[in-house]
Amino acid sequence: MALLYKELRLAAHPSSIVFSFLGCLVLVPAYPFSVVFMFGCLAPYVTFVNSREANDIWYAAVLPVTKRESVFGKCALVVFFQLFQLLFSVPFALLRHALDFPNNPVGLDATAAWYGFGLMIYAAFDFVFLTAFYKSGYRAGRAFILASIPMVLLMAAAEAAAHIPALAWMDSCRAEHLLMQLPVLAAGLVSYGALLPLAYRISAKRFEKADL
Repeated sequence: MALLYKELRLAAHPSSIVFSFLGCLVLVPAYPFSVVFMFGCLAPYVTFVNSREANDIWYAAVLPVTKRESVFGKCALVVFFQLFQLLFSVPFALLRHALDFPNNPVGLDATAAWYGFGLMIYAAFDFVFLTAFYKSGYRAGRAFILASIPMVLLMAAAEAAAHIPALAWMDSCRAEHLLMQLPVLAAGLVSYGALLPLAYRISAKRFEKADL
């Protein structure tokens, strides 16, 4: 908890905090809602760049923490940003459906399947980004470019699902369709719950070997 507090107070870039509140974009009509998840991926990238420029790695090196604990703090910050963004978006998604907004014509609406895709996007991005970044602890730009590949592909898949007739149930909030979407949501939860701890372990192992 102390490591997360340190990251929030000293390492988190202000724009990252703003990005975390953009879950409210699900109220915008005719908007590609998968962009919300892109902001959730930009938040850790901006913070990691800011930490690099502020020599946060050197600061952490003089604290009574190990390299592994330092990696854990950053991973906890990433999870905090992303889960906060998802939870913050829920009331706005419910409000959207309570107001009976028409289905999003651009892509997938804010349904249970959309949240499942979001968790998959976060899981794929975080795994690639964190494991690539902690090879050296400095090359955030390269890690972001690599992680953007699965992020963009999954974003495209989420938006395309709404335009495939056989997958129309993913874009519906009817009770029977929401039940059909639960496996997609479960797949997202499993992906996030499995890949994030794995990303942490690999990242910590690589960072322990990195020459600072």
